[in-house]
Amino acid sequence: MQKKLIITSSPHIRDGVTTKRIMQEVCLALAPAGIASIVLFGVGAAKLIATSVIACVLFEYLYQKLTNQKIAVGDWSAVVTGLLLAYNLPANAPVWIPIVGAAIAMILVKGIFGGLGSNFMNPALTARAVLFVSWGTIMGTYPATKYMVDATSSATPLAQLANGEAVSLWQLLIGNVPGVLGETCKIAIILGGVYLIIRGIIDWKIPVCFIGTVFVLYLLKDGLQMATSEILSGALMLGAFFMATDYVTSPVSDLGRIIMGVGCGVLLFVIRAFANYPEGCSFAILFMNVMTPLIDRFTVPKIFGEVKKHA
Repeated sequence: MQKKLIITSSPHIRDGVTTKRIMQEVCLALAPAGIASIVLFGVGAAKLIATSVIACVLFEYLYQKLTNQKIAVGDWSAVVTGLLLAYNLPANAPVWIPIVGAAIAMILVKGIFGGLGSNFMNPALTARAVLFVSWGTIMGTYPATKYMVDATSSATPLAQLANGEAVSLWQLLIGNVPGVLGETCKIAIILGGVYLIIRGIIDWKIPVCFIGTVFVLYLLKDGLQMATSEILSGALMLGAFFMATDYVTSPVSDLGRIIMGVGCGVLLFVIRAFANYPEGCSFAILFMNVMTPLIDRFTVPKIFGEVKKHA
């Protein structure tokens, strides 16, 4: 029997992995940090996480319904945004904070720009930045965990380091320190991040270059103890594994991802070391999100046989 030559447009090789499957894997990787936050801060953390997820899913559904778009809440991307938004909130935040943040993330950042794949900044991080600027007192007040000896302390490890105080590396690892819900327990975050790398959901280059750059710069500036404390403090681990690696807002080439990670690390170091603000992970990642199209322009390999356009 004669074989027919079938000619079709690319792609010619397809992967069975769907957006829904990827988002579910990310949710699974985020689960340890969520469980740790509930253990450390109590049922209030669970309430904020649930409110954030439900609000993100609802706002995406309503926006797509009102604008006559295809309902896409089944792809689980809204759930991931809801988890990341909740993980960027302090445990004592009122329940209306994640609702406002969800509206910003799902409508202003994601929906208006065309939905999944079209937003130029990370929705959860952008919402967090707007909330922090708008309600700084709420977003900048961090309760002590249930297991802290000094239950009245609300100074984050970064604030303590900025004041020249020593911070226990073990307490940083297990998360028995003040901070936002998803950033405290570093063991849980690292477990989730390593899981995503092993599963091939994210590339190792951005998180390794991000964390490594901060470590090296602080090692040169202040020594090993400070460098280790800095990479285990604040939102660096959470941002490096789960937000800087966002498919939509990060470069697609290997070189571009290295530039992204190093750029985030340098910006974070500059903000932490030389600015009045002790943390800067959100702003570092958002700045590099905006730079991503430019990075892709100079790092993505040229298509074979492509002819340059003449003005």
